Amino acid sequence: MAAGSWEDQKPNGGEVLAEAVARIPFTKDESELLSGGIPRGHKNLTKATAELVKAGWMTKGRSGWEITEDGLKATVAFKTVDALTAALADGTPVPAHTPLPSKPVAKKAAARKPPAKAAATKKAPAKAAPRKTAAKAPAEASAVEPQDQPDSVALAGDFGTVLGALDDWDPSHSSVQMKLDAKRGTWKLTADLPAGKYSYKAVVNGSWDENYGAFGLLDGANHEFEHAGGEVTFHYDHATKDVLRG
Repeated sequence: MAAGSWEDQKPNGGEVLAEAVARIPFTKDESELLSGGIPRGHKNLTKATAELVKAGWMTKGRSGWEITEDGLKATVAFKTVDALTAALADGTPVPAHTPLPSKPVAKKAAARKPPAKAAATKKAPAKAAPRKTAAKAPAEASAVEPQDQPDSVALAGDFGTVLGALDDWDPSHSSVQMKLDAKRGTWKLTADLPAGKYSYKAVVNGSWDENYGAFGLLDGANHEFEHAGGEVTFHYDHATKDVLRG
């Protein structure tokens, strides 16, 4: 987030949490599921971000999450993880006149070497010049480019048979297929589930070769949730690979 702030990037919450877990995977204790059906580590991360917001070091909004100026200065004032954690826990303010961190220097791309020349042998036949055609008027841009989306997304989980599938965890049945909302660019499935605890994953293009679990991680841990009963709507965003319920 700190690096992205220089480019005015605001990642969403799912991206931030997924990156945090990817960099520092949950321990065995943090992977333990709590009564609400979520890993202990997820709850700890969520609590930590709430503390950062309370301290005024970051903000959360519909447009994404962002480090504030004080938050950037905190990374300078409290240089180690332990110092930053202690300052957050103790409510230590950022010292006055703390400068902002230096803007990261963009790495120069390695210069490309010119392709080696082929030994002079037979000359390739000259290609005919392409025919000129009348320029077509650009088609009206759709809300979502087709190439940005998979062919299908299914929610494979232990509620498949409840929805009408022959087996649970079967991503091929029509009842677990999500529908693309072209305007929003997300996939949606509404299901009426009885009260209970459920697990699921998003399976892309009908194959377990590409499946996403908690935090949108490839082959990640199952999404887990406890449901009071009734309708629940799942939303899959292919940009974050995460599934939210609402």
